[in-house]
Amino acid sequence: MDRLLAVAVLTALIHLINTLIYSVRVSGVRTGRLATAISLFNVVFLIASTANMIQGPLLATIVEGAIHRGGLGVLTPAMEREMNFPPQYLDQMNNLAGEIRLVILAATLGTVLGALLIPASAEVFARAISVFDRVGSVPGMILMAVFSPRRVIRLAGRDRADPPPGRSPDGHAKGPGIPRLFLAANVLVTGIFTTGVLSALYAGALYPGYRASATMLASIVNGIAQVLFATVVDPAAARITDQALQGRRPESDVRRMAIYLAVTRLAGTLLAQAVFLPAARLIRWVAVHIT
Repeated sequence: MDRLLAVAVLTALIHLINTLIYSVRVSGVRTGRLATAISLFNVVFLIASTANMIQGPLLATIVEGAIHRGGLGVLTPAMEREMNFPPQYLDQMNNLAGEIRLVILAATLGTVLGALLIPASAEVFARAISVFDRVGSVPGMILMAVFSPRRVIRLAGRDRADPPPGRSPDGHAKGPGIPRLFLAANVLVTGIFTTGVLSALYAGALYPGYRASATMLASIVNGIAQVLFATVVDPAAARITDQALQGRRPESDVRRMAIYLAVTRLAGTLLAQAVFLPAARLIRWVAVHIT
């Protein structure tokens, strides 16, 4: 249970940070320094990357523990061919499915918290950009925060960087609407990312003799989601952000887009609950037929 709780907390943290990235576009447009905003967020994203590295092995040990507690340390050919698993193993698989659903629920809760924190996060990053403009380096900011926090507060409390010349903080002409296609794609991408590794691990537990092949298929599943994100979601979000920076859209469009992306990300985590088991069975089928 302690291990499952650790995985759930790490999952929530990862999805919280991945949701807060939407606020970076808001603060970047607000200050006119989008590249700086993204660069500063990458420092925070290191936390999510570290959490991801810890979460993976913990998830794997939970699955391996379920397999061995079910008494399938060694498989017979009949079990592999006909899936004649003993009742205690099926009980372990049902328990494992419930635990994985709790992990997906943690992803949903982390996304909700991230969505609620988007306005505050945008303000924090806008002020961090102001401090960075005066300090000039991330290590310098960290050292100042440690040894002279009052100075950081004083710098952050000054007026933030002005928007680019020719653009008011709220933009000028009303721009085109927010495209629906990339929002729908964000639901699908998030759903795949949320359940890809989890479904692959569970597929390996459903057919332990092929669990290495099943686990490796997770990279292909996530690769499909990455292609969708890189070709549909991210370019559309970047275009809206650039239009706001150029004054062709109001800043409020970027704020609205950030909220829409957070909501569709939330929908994606709910989609992951629905497709978790079908995806696991599909991955199991592929693993068996390619081995």
